[in-house]
Amino acid sequence: MKQKIFTFLLIAVAGLTACRKDGVDPTIKEFDEQQIQSYLSSNSLTGFSRDTTGGDTTGMYYKIINPGTGPALEWSDRVSLVFTVKSYDGKYTSADTITNHFDDYLGHLQQDGLPKGLQTAIHNVLKYKGASMRLQIPSRLAYGKSGYGSGSVTNVNSRIAGNQCLDYYVHVIADQPAYDDLVIRNYLTANSLSGYTKTASGLYYKVIVPGTGVVGSINDLSVVTTTYTGAILNGTSFDEASKTTAYEFTPATSDGLAGLVSGVSEGLKGYAAAGTSISLIMPSALGYGTSPPSSSGIPTHAPLRFEFQITTVTQLE
Repeated sequence: MKQKIFTFLLIAVAGLTACRKDGVDPTIKEFDEQQIQSYLSSNSLTGFSRDTTGGDTTGMYYKIINPGTGPALEWSDRVSLVFTVKSYDGKYTSADTITNHFDDYLGHLQQDGLPKGLQTAIHNVLKYKGASMRLQIPSRLAYGKSGYGSGSVTNVNSRIAGNQCLDYYVHVIADQPAYDDLVIRNYLTANSLSGYTKTASGLYYKVIVPGTGVVGSINDLSVVTTTYTGAILNGTSFDEASKTTAYEFTPATSDGLAGLVSGVSEGLKGYAAAGTSISLIMPSALGYGTSPPSSSGIPTHAPLRFEFQITTVTQLE
């Protein structure tokens, strides 16, 4: 028994020694560099450059996909981002650019929970609005030895383990209305949706069932009874409370039409009446923009889709 234990210890020591250089543990910089090189090689990723800003100190590798234009970004500039991220161990992947939105000053990015390396690379390497890149962030500029998130490190997509390098894609939006419109058009194509009309404001609407009432009769003083749903464009619903149970929008309360997001107000007032079934897809500026309700799960700058089936329309006397 003693011989077996001694043999096991020898094997364990030999394994640890193999990870060292000349019997010395690698520094975190050396460890990160080894991990990045191995990741690039094993995933056949080419065309990456090493970030040498400030004397080759970051250890990040990047590949510019679109260069962008305009003045160079400053820390005080407000930026709108979409991104994807994957940890090197494959246990954390967040690839939905519908939900992965960020809007704040560039200098606040890290305090908002995104990695220091991403903030630094946008400022030093990506530089311009309209630009996009793929970025390899060493663990020391990601979330370090503590990692990020909640739950066990063995959980998938709930926690980034400690000492994990990160593979990011990031796009800095230059023109939010144009980007939102592209997202909506891609959504329509991907879901084989047709028959929508685009208004001057950027709202897309489709009358599925024409109403029996007079189009244009709905206004801020109307009492509207309707069933409806609301969702972001990945299909996640944020409002299904009135999917089957009729809801009444009443001007005398905060739930009147005047209190709705502008895309819904425009769609119902301009193209619906009693009996109408209508679908509305709107850019973020006609939805909640940069200030979605905190408990809704709606990301900042999220295009939205609403479906309304209007039962009755009456006017306050």
